[in-house]
Amino acid sequence: MSDRAVAVGGPLMTRPFKILLVVAVVGALTTIWRFAVGLGPVTGLSDGYPWGLWIAFDVVTGTAIACGGYAVALLVYILNKGRYHPLVRPAVLTSALGYSLAGLAIAIDVGRPWFMWRIPISPTKWNLNSALLEVALCVMAYAVVLWIELSPAFLEKWSEKGDGALANLARKISPIIEKSLLWIIALGILLPTMHQSSLGTVMLLAGPRLHPLWHTPMVPLLFLISCIAMGYAIVVIESAFSSRVFKRAAHGAMLAGLSKVMVWVMASFAVLRAVDLVARGKLGLIAAFDIYSVMFLIEMALVLLAVFMLLRLGSSPDLGLMVRTALLIILVGTMYRFDTYLLAFQPSGNWSYFPAIPEVLITLGVIAFELILYIFIVKKFPILAGHDPAVRGSL
Repeated sequence: MSDRAVAVGGPLMTRPFKILLVVAVVGALTTIWRFAVGLGPVTGLSDGYPWGLWIAFDVVTGTAIACGGYAVALLVYILNKGRYHPLVRPAVLTSALGYSLAGLAIAIDVGRPWFMWRIPISPTKWNLNSALLEVALCVMAYAVVLWIELSPAFLEKWSEKGDGALANLARKISPIIEKSLLWIIALGILLPTMHQSSLGTVMLLAGPRLHPLWHTPMVPLLFLISCIAMGYAIVVIESAFSSRVFKRAAHGAMLAGLSKVMVWVMASFAVLRAVDLVARGKLGLIAAFDIYSVMFLIEMALVLLAVFMLLRLGSSPDLGLMVRTALLIILVGTMYRFDTYLLAFQPSGNWSYFPAIPEVLITLGVIAFELILYIFIVKKFPILAGHDPAVRGSL
């Protein structure tokens, strides 16, 4: 097995790929319908719930899951753990796709997406007190930064094509990217730190409309901590997926090292939430045993279960246990975000929200499109390490 990243190769139009194409096409057709008839007939949104599944999952949860590049960058470049470097490219690819398609989801969700391009180029019209402005600017900038950070993989492939125009252009751009990479990586660490915490700040602004079990001055920090945990978790899942489907090394020892980090991250999340409730005098709300206290207790129970599973894992490269633990962490982070943005949000009046079927179809289409792009890129460009020349990947 080699630690050098190489293209997976193999046929593209496999059966799973075709199934994903069908799902993506259904999502695309539903998206066309959404723009033809507007948000009202297609969604369950209302004045009380102006955002729903597309924001809570595609954006708030999706960008957190896409924080694998951010989490690995913290480990490799800030904590100087260079042995994790083979995990960087696949993690950055996952992040780039996640953030780009989160931008697509926002474009589908807002009323007039054709004006979105004005946001970064109209500083005189910015509301500098807006948390959503920071989220919009950072997500746009971070998506660009991620693709630049990933560009050496594309340039490396194109520069091998001989003396064509694309190859010559790749050779000219490569030195520029290499010299700028330090600053690009620094931006790639700064930007998600800002906007992931700001996603929590957005709901802090809801005031009494957000249930006290979730409305806390700590919500920006809790969002940041949970996104780091979800980022590490998706790196584990992605590595296990590629090792099984594309016949790559699973980097079990590296992933076991990531699990040690996740113990502290998840434990910090649990301790911070508990201490916050005590400090604000809201601990008694847990005893209400209504839907809110039950969901809060489920969240905390799953966090503690994840910590227990991580401690049980220790330094053992048990890939199955690592994947189960990573899936649990993704579940916990998803629940926390859904509860904060939907369940715990209580608009005045008798408003209710449940996603309509077209919302679900569009979300599934976005996910399928992301997987299609991931498969295409890893098969055509040097992303994954751990190559075994004797075995060709599937899917």
